[in-house]
Amino acid sequence: QVQLVESGGGLVQAGGSLRLSCAASGSIVRINAMGWYRQAPGKQRELVAAMTSGGSTNYADSVKDRFTISRDNAKKTVYLQMNSLKPEDTAVYYCNANIKAIGDINRGYWGQGTQVTVSS
Repeated sequence: QVQLVESGGGLVQAGGSLRLSCAASGSIVRINAMGWYRQAPGKQRELVAAMTSGGSTNYADSVKDRFTISRDNAKKTVYLQMNSLKPEDTAVYYCNANIKAIGDINRGYWGQGTQVTVSS
């Protein structure tokens, strides 16, 4: 069984910073891409940033030059450093990872979500 556990959300003033973490655990053979999505009230879930196992990254236009995704493969952890936060960044942030577990095919997994609130 595979789990993704997020941490690091909270309340911050506009212009501030937060760092999200997401650790994978379980019977993992290989972790492929890892990334972060967010969902604001009344809106669809959207990709924020993603990173392949080889280190290639992809960012939503709205967060480029403000957010940075990174990962520590030894710790099975992905991070999202969020700087210059804006009220429109307020959302529940979800970790996502494509993982091959023992006895299973590659499959997408989601974390439970962590709330990020940016006050103006």
